[in-house]
Amino acid sequence: MIYLTLFTSSLLSYFFLIITRDYFIKNKIIDKINKRSSHRITAVRSGGLGIFIPIILISIYFYIVGVEIFDFSFLIPLLILLLIGVYDDTSDADYKLKFIFQIIAAKIIIDNGLVIDNLHGIFGIESIGRVPAQSLTIFIILAIINSVNFIDGIDGLATSIILFLIISFEIFSTGKSDFLILSIIVVGSLLPLLFFNYQKNKKIFLGDSGSLFLGGLASIYILKIVSNDYLILDKFDINKILFVFSIFCYPVIDIVRIVLIRLINKKSPFEADKNHIHHHINKRFKQHYKVVLIIFLFSLINFAVIHLLF
Repeated sequence: MIYLTLFTSSLLSYFFLIITRDYFIKNKIIDKINKRSSHRITAVRSGGLGIFIPIILISIYFYIVGVEIFDFSFLIPLLILLLIGVYDDTSDADYKLKFIFQIIAAKIIIDNGLVIDNLHGIFGIESIGRVPAQSLTIFIILAIINSVNFIDGIDGLATSIILFLIISFEIFSTGKSDFLILSIIVVGSLLPLLFFNYQKNKKIFLGDSGSLFLGGLASIYILKIVSNDYLILDKFDINKILFVFSIFCYPVIDIVRIVLIRLINKKSPFEADKNHIHHHINKRFKQHYKVVLIIFLFSLINFAVIHLLF
């Protein structure tokens, strides 16, 4: 069933990516080239829709046949993030509006039971109270969502980071995780997007619809890791906060760095620019796939170092 699900999700994603791409091109919803763009050819920001549709369709199929692959209530915040992203991709939404909807999505995720109420000994803190826990969780969810959005400036980078997170989630879980089938569906749906990311013409970008959706999905996976339900394999069992950093280091490093730089320069943390780490690497190596490989290699080294030291 695993391989069939992977194949089916990849096949459906491939076709829906083409369908949504052609719809965007036909209706002249083309990604505008500006000084921040890292491309100079026709591209559309329809990737989010292209991957979301097959994920939903296959999830509904499993629900109909009686296989529970995840709590469907999580679809509500993910759908909110997708839709505000689609609006931004087509109409350039104000960042304040996007932030409001991100907070709403974060609160729904918390109401569905995913709350960071234990820091697992970080700073000497174990369990924390309800109000501080909810406030901290909202902050963490917003940080994760925006960190994924921030790194979506190089072809394949955000997609590769999410693939690394989800695959690591499954590989290092003790036994069969609750999200296994969902993980297979998401991985299968993301693989064709990497192909379209690197096309020389009619490229497909994640867009804000995709980066916000994947950011929301990443926050659910990360909160699940930090929860008491997720058990790490003995060989890799370290502090859960450190474990998360070991498999999600680049987005964390990039968002902390870029927000600090913008605040120091008295700019809005949400003011887009080309000062991200991946932009600087791209200036040196010019080709996006090389940037992704360098960051992926860095992520692997970071993972190895953390697990050797701790």
